[in-house]
Amino acid sequence: MMKDSTTTGKAYEKVINYIQGEILKGSLKRGEKLPPERELAETLGVGRNSVREAMRTLSLMGFISSTQGAGNYVSCDMEKNLVESTRMMLMMGELDYQQISELREGLESQAAQLAAIRITPEKMEELEQIAWQLRDEVVVSRSATLDKQFHYLIAEAAENSLILVILRAMSETVDSFISHMREKMMADERYRKRLWDTHQSIVVALQDRNGQAAAKMMKEHFIVVNDAIKEL
Repeated sequence: MMKDSTTTGKAYEKVINYIQGEILKGSLKRGEKLPPERELAETLGVGRNSVREAMRTLSLMGFISSTQGAGNYVSCDMEKNLVESTRMMLMMGELDYQQISELREGLESQAAQLAAIRITPEKMEELEQIAWQLRDEVVVSRSATLDKQFHYLIAEAAENSLILVILRAMSETVDSFISHMREKMMADERYRKRLWDTHQSIVVALQDRNGQAAAKMMKEHFIVVNDAIKEL
């Protein structure tokens, strides 16, 4: 029985390694359909159950997406991979919210610095509108949503796909916590004003194309957030 289990394990890994290898070689590209499970089993000399197990694992890892009745497709969804890995690390106690906040601070500060150089006039105008809406919005939940949009827009303006993917993954993993804190801060007049001040300073720095100032003000923004986490 132990021998069969080991063989199954090796077979399942063989399928994963084969698919990953084909993706790395460029033989399989994003959006392309994988061979049918029966064909993969015959090609690799493994059982159908091993192929199915490999497909489930690759799907969780974000390498493929499965559509019932249509088959498996290459997706290479790095964001999904990061979300699952980060969530697992949180559950196992190997990661906490403070560490995620520290990573986000570094990434968003870099994003702000890059955005100062790369932001388009259209995105700049959209960012200005969001900042002013944040000042006037009285509905707490709406303010929290606008705050999230503000930060995503800067990450998009940085035009660095890796920064954007990591930030989205971090946000999705701890979204309930972040949303809760956003709403608490927006409901507190002191923190609401401090956040708006840092938002405005970030906007001004981006308007001036001053990357160092934009990064500095983003760090100031996280000081406000960290203060709020400790107090609220």
